[in-house]
Amino acid sequence: MRSIVEYANVVESHKLYIAVLFIQFVYAGMALLSKAAISRGMNPFVFVVYRQAFASVALAPFAIFLERKKAPPLSNVLLCKIFLVSFCGLTLSLNLYYIAINNTTATFAAATTNIIPVITFIMAALLRMETVSIKNVPGIAKLIGSATAVSGALVFAFVKGPPLKFMNLNQSTPDDHIQDSSIKGCCSSGEWIKGSLLMISANILWSLWFVLQGPIVKQYPAKLRLTALQCFFCCVQSAFWAMAVERNPSAWKLGWDLHLLAVAYCGITVNGICYWLQVWTIEKKGPVFASMFTPLGLLLTAIFSVFLWRETLHLGSIGGAILLVSGLYGVLWGKKKEESKSMTNEHNSSETKAEIKLECITHQ
Repeated sequence: MRSIVEYANVVESHKLYIAVLFIQFVYAGMALLSKAAISRGMNPFVFVVYRQAFASVALAPFAIFLERKKAPPLSNVLLCKIFLVSFCGLTLSLNLYYIAINNTTATFAAATTNIIPVITFIMAALLRMETVSIKNVPGIAKLIGSATAVSGALVFAFVKGPPLKFMNLNQSTPDDHIQDSSIKGCCSSGEWIKGSLLMISANILWSLWFVLQGPIVKQYPAKLRLTALQCFFCCVQSAFWAMAVERNPSAWKLGWDLHLLAVAYCGITVNGICYWLQVWTIEKKGPVFASMFTPLGLLLTAIFSVFLWRETLHLGSIGGAILLVSGLYGVLWGKKKEESKSMTNEHNSSETKAEIKLECITHQ
């Protein structure tokens, strides 16, 4: 009995770390399952429609009941803004992502996701929503980190180098090649470049969505309803896109197979459970803490891809990943130092004001 109590205390004291680790495992699973489903014939546009449909259905009950008192009325102007933000940030981003993953690998998808915080920072700086100063070390760290992360993503995408062998796992028989080629997503160099550019474009649009969330949330603070509404708009927009591209009715059929598992997993687990966990960890520890663990998703995806899908890793990919993660931590370190300095200045300012007020009272 004592051991169970001790175990419960350990879990309670480390629940934040357990949460962020769980999130990264979920995101690794998203990249792997998405790649497998689309490589095995599922239309990328149809995948987005079903994913967002599952997300909308999963989020709607919580959005309706948990925020019924918190949600302000929706004006037509605000509804149009949410519709446009959903199109730019979700619909375009997700559709490009799933087209790109068909021409690249799950590991590459997980790697380039790490540049989203960096691209978001660059956009926020260009829009003057984020301050950048080259007169102090944190500001220089953010600039150098941004350049390093973007360079790492480009190296990962366009510099392969010699393949790395892991315990001869990549040496497969002809039968294995036939069986696994649909999962590994082998492609020519031209397809790889096209997929890489599309993946980077998808991440740029996703970063734009992050930047645009700030003004939207100020006008509509019911975050859960806002997320559910954007998922619904993305589902409708993607449905029109998919129907225009895919005219074959059989492409829309879902059976009890990998396709159903992948869209349900991405829609319910990623959009539903991980949304709550991310909001919770950010509220408890701040956005920097949550962002620090994103490279773990890359590591998990790479390991699972090698052992499950027999994906071949290259030396250039490893070097690019190191640059990318190093740059990400440079930006996060600079951001953390500036936030600490700002909090210290605010604390000193409040203490000074309190001392002045006390001094005035004493003189009276």
